[in-house]
Amino acid sequence: MLSTLKNAWKVPDLRKRILYTLFLVAIYRLGSHILVPGVDTSNLNQQASDTNSLISFYNLISGGAFRQFSIFALGVLPYINASIIMQLLTVAIPYLEQLSKEGEDGRKKIQKYTRNFSVVLAAIQAWGTYVLIVNQGQMATDNWFNTFVIILVLTAASTFLMWLGDMITVKGIGNGVSILIFINIISGIPTGAIKLISLQQADTVDIVQIIGFIAALAVLLFIVIFMSLSERRITVQYAGKTVGNKTYKGQSSHIPFNLISTGVIAIIFAMSVMQFPVTIGQFFKDAKWSQWISTSPYSIFNDKSWLYPIIYALLVIFFCWFYGEVTFKPEEMAENIYKSSGFIPGIRPGKSTVEYIEKVLLKVSVIGGLFSAILAIAPIIVATRTNFTNIYFGGTSILILVSTAMDTFRQLESQLIMRHYHGFLK
Repeated sequence: MLSTLKNAWKVPDLRKRILYTLFLVAIYRLGSHILVPGVDTSNLNQQASDTNSLISFYNLISGGAFRQFSIFALGVLPYINASIIMQLLTVAIPYLEQLSKEGEDGRKKIQKYTRNFSVVLAAIQAWGTYVLIVNQGQMATDNWFNTFVIILVLTAASTFLMWLGDMITVKGIGNGVSILIFINIISGIPTGAIKLISLQQADTVDIVQIIGFIAALAVLLFIVIFMSLSERRITVQYAGKTVGNKTYKGQSSHIPFNLISTGVIAIIFAMSVMQFPVTIGQFFKDAKWSQWISTSPYSIFNDKSWLYPIIYALLVIFFCWFYGEVTFKPEEMAENIYKSSGFIPGIRPGKSTVEYIEKVLLKVSVIGGLFSAILAIAPIIVATRTNFTNIYFGGTSILILVSTAMDTFRQLESQLIMRHYHGFLK
């Protein structure tokens, strides 16, 4: 990894891309400390400290900007949500499905629709955030002008971040949106370290427990890396063919299925389902149903109840399977294999190939879903069964960090290969 960075730095074009990426990231982090005026953030700090809430996850993704209620409080979440929704709609709407099959032009149109939709979602989420802070009495002055300014600032800032991510993707290194989330999670590490020290100084935990906690994080990081590199491969044999006067021999290839490729999306879906009623209930704090949802031991939406982690884990497994089916499309894969004169050894073309791919995909989804479920409920267990409270111990964040880092270094290596720079292979 270090040799890859060293060799990439020696290439002038890649060095410019790396510096450009760092420059845009610095602009982003600077904007995360520009606060929206007229908002009391004390209550937001308290809610962001709740390690199992949706708000704490949003605060993590935004790098603490939500807790401070800076102009980048929404982060890139509207764009992420729009991308997920558009990907699901591609399966449900024939027009979008046809666009996805039209190559680069079709993908550009879908991307344009996604950007426009993300602006709409940003405005809706900005309004919802405004209602949340008003209901909790965090507005110094509540009038129509302040309402307009807050919604406009949050929407414009989220749109700017979408553009910033695109610029990193085009002119920098890696996927821009993923890089921004990566930097936000990294920026929260010093805060977590300070909280650990404060717990030790308050005699809540001792040094042995802290060492054990750090060791557990290291082991979890190793397991996540191992699972991220693990994949189930389906062998595909292509028949030989003759083109003009040339005869091409048959080739053998494979279709890789990463075990936890849908893990992050599944956890976000499951967390949204579990926390959405509680978040809505915060708009009606005095209602009996709102109090029952958040405090009753029999409520599946109460993160202190024993039912919560069970339902949460089952939802993660379900969304891993569902999103895998939507993303990989076994029928389309079988059809493409047949059109390319290929076949899976021992499996007949057509329906049998579809059933075989679905069976493999189901096994991969279940294994990946179980691992993702463990990552999802780990913070809940740590928060409720140990003394490490108010520390966001998120397996999801580790999964995002590992996947983003690996994707970025793959892109660096591919750029080096294109420039015939093979030093990193030694």
